[in-house]
Amino acid sequence: PAQTVGGDFYDFIPLPGGQVMVVIGDVTDKGVPAALVMASTHALLRAAAPRLVSPGAVLETVNGLLWRDTPAHMFVTCLALVLDARSGQITFANAGHDVPYVRTADGVAELRAKGMPLGLMPGMTYEEKAFTFRPGDCALLHSDGLSEAHAPDREMFGFHRVAALVGQGASGQALIDLCLTELDAFTGPGHEQEDDITLLSLEQTVPAARSGITR
Repeated sequence: PAQTVGGDFYDFIPLPGGQVMVVIGDVTDKGVPAALVMASTHALLRAAAPRLVSPGAVLETVNGLLWRDTPAHMFVTCLALVLDARSGQITFANAGHDVPYVRTADGVAELRAKGMPLGLMPGMTYEEKAFTFRPGDCALLHSDGLSEAHAPDREMFGFHRVAALVGQGASGQALIDLCLTELDAFTGPGHEQEDDITLLSLEQTVPAARSGITR
C-alpha cells in the first residue's frame, strides 16, 4: 500500500468442480475511503463467484450492486480469471484493469478483454476470453502502481517495461522480486510511492494432465 491501508486487493476463490477464480482489483483513491470500497467489492466477488462461476457474469453482477453506493469520484478496476489446473485452460473478463502479460514459448502474450470499471455506470456487460497455459508459461497480474510509477524526471515506468520483465524468464516470487528491484532502480532513492502495488504470478510448471499450476 502507498499509505497505511490501500485499495488494491487480490484473492483465490474456490469454485465448484475444482476450479478457482483469481481476482485482482484496484480502487481509485487511496487510504481509508479506498479500503472501504475495496472491502465491499471483495466481499461481493466472493459471494458471486461460486454461484455464477462465469467471470463476465460475476463482474456484471458486482457492478450492478456497486454503482449505486460507490462515491461519484471512485470506481474499481478488476480482472476475474477462472482457472482449471487440470487442463491449463483459463477464462477471463476485465473491468478496466491493467492487462496481464504471459510469457510463452512464442514470446509475451496479452490477456485482453473489454469492459468498463466496476461502480462507474449501470447495465455494463463484460467480454469473456479464453487462453490455455502450456508448461513453462508464466503470467503476471499487476496493478497500475507498477506501470504508472514515475522516475525523478517524471518518465513513467510504462507497460512496455512490465512486458519486458515478464519476458526475461523469471517466474513466481523471482518475477515479483525482479519487478520490484527494477522499479526501485527506476524511481531512484528517496522515492515516495505514489500508488498501491499488487503483483501476482501464475505459472504452469508441469503438463496439465498432472495438474501443475502454482502461485
